[in-house]
Amino acid sequence: MDGIVLVKEDHKTVEKLLKQFEKAGDNARAEKRKIADQAIEELTTHAWIEEEIFYPAAREVAPDTKDHVLESIEEHHVVLWMLSQLKVLDPADERFDAKMTVLIETVRHHVEEEEKEWFPEVRKAMGRNRLTELGEQMETAKKTSPTSPPAVPSAEK
Repeated sequence: MDGIVLVKEDHKTVEKLLKQFEKAGDNARAEKRKIADQAIEELTTHAWIEEEIFYPAAREVAPDTKDHVLESIEEHHVVLWMLSQLKVLDPADERFDAKMTVLIETVRHHVEEEEKEWFPEVRKAMGRNRLTELGEQMETAKKTSPTSPPAVPSAEK
């Protein structure tokens, strides 16, 4: 699987979780906690492999994507901050659903920008073979990536 396909598959996995959260009832606290925990893990792993592997490779082959990459890292910072708060927030807290709603909006904006605005440029610049190598590297890295939001580099910036 090539690197861009892998990232898009991650996006789909997260989107399914976000939709599940939106469909859960107002009183489905245990279900919402479970979904939030899955989203936290998925998004943390995803942000880490993008920052450690995908973004540096994209900048190398497509220098014009620098601004997109930097903006994406800043979006990761915001998402990771929210994930850190959600991880310890009781789903009975009145802010839990609101925080998840803001997270959902932020993630969807981030995904749309990546997939529509700069992935086509990266695909063109990188080529099939390099994207396949990158995908394999990312898939391997996912197995040992951190699952705690503060462990992702942009969480500190």
